[in-house]
Amino acid sequence: MGRLPFIIAACIFIIAFDIYCFKAITAVFNKWKPNTKKIFSIAYWTYSSLLIIGVFCGIYLNLFLTLRAIILVAFFLTVACKLAMLPFLVLDDLRRLFLKIFRKKHIVKDQPISEAAPISRSEFLVKAGLVAAAVPLTSLSWGIISGAYDYQVRRVNLILPNLPKAFDGITMGQISDIHSGSFYNKTAVKGGVEMLLGEKPDFIFFTGDLVNNLTNEVRDYQDIFSKVKAPLGVYSSLGNHDYGDYYFGKESSPAKVKNLKDMVDVHKIMGYDLLMNENRRLKVDGEEIGILGIENWGMGRFPKYGKMELAVQNTDDLPVKLLLSHDPSHWRGEVLKKYPQIDAMFSGHTHGMQLGVRLKEMQWSPVQYIYKEWAGLYQEQKQQLYVNVGYGFLGYPGRVGILPEITIFTLKRA
Repeated sequence: MGRLPFIIAACIFIIAFDIYCFKAITAVFNKWKPNTKKIFSIAYWTYSSLLIIGVFCGIYLNLFLTLRAIILVAFFLTVACKLAMLPFLVLDDLRRLFLKIFRKKHIVKDQPISEAAPISRSEFLVKAGLVAAAVPLTSLSWGIISGAYDYQVRRVNLILPNLPKAFDGITMGQISDIHSGSFYNKTAVKGGVEMLLGEKPDFIFFTGDLVNNLTNEVRDYQDIFSKVKAPLGVYSSLGNHDYGDYYFGKESSPAKVKNLKDMVDVHKIMGYDLLMNENRRLKVDGEEIGILGIENWGMGRFPKYGKMELAVQNTDDLPVKLLLSHDPSHWRGEVLKKYPQIDAMFSGHTHGMQLGVRLKEMQWSPVQYIYKEWAGLYQEQKQQLYVNVGYGFLGYPGRVGILPEITIFTLKRA
């Protein structure tokens, strides 16, 4: 029930926003025939009403995932388009207000006023707003059609000076942020897994967020992700969405405890070695490196379930230590300060906000104003961090510029 006041407030805002946009559009197209205006009004308000009802149903009812995805797509695109229109509508209202004040002060009483120019300017601004609304509609729609499952393999040479000779040249795969509750195309998801397996990595990391809220979201995709195998194992960690905090709240309850137990069981069923504040020794030809994994630890509002002091126990003799930690803010928030023995950390979480530009020479996303480390490889002194922008998606069911990622690392001594 804690979400209900926020949802109601959001709906009130959306309705007020709808009224504002509706009045602006109908004022400009005032030459429409009565029947046309009536049909437009009915269609406009029917769509808006169904969208709000759909959002409530998607949150509180156990709808099919595909139906929930459709509702989410429609809601996201509608809001994005109207927000693109908003600056033009506000500019037109400010212009009208200025003209009204100016006329009262400077126009002679009973002097006829030509309305042609103001109406023309209003029409221009509102139509410009409609054109602007088409930009996010087009780009975001294309991001849904083309970007959501356009998996990209990124290859990274990971230099680890203390790497044992037996591990020199070994390959490691990473995927992160599956968010199986958002998927609506099994064939495409399976294709991404086949791409990963086609790279034949020696071992694989999965760095958290298997679901959006509840463990049962993965049921339709469990068999697909169970196919992720590697000769030296698949190692995983939990992300902030895997605990059920966003569904049950932060307080413990029997249902929440069971949800987390089911999450742990699913990792076992899929054959993933889930590291809950613990470590493993990876051995090749008699030589070893350490794989450490902690529960979610994030700065700010994100939960700090991770316990590094447990994860590093009995690892002092290992020449290289690789850490799975879902949230990249953990690197700067704790690892760099307290754990210099960690050679490289592997994270996800940011998704690159699923929107931006990612080229060899440069990368940009709005998420960089929130996270200093948000995509790719970072290094400070002798410690490294890699942030994978995610396999799945959350919220917006697509990607523009920041495409879903499969990372293949080649471990090298120099």
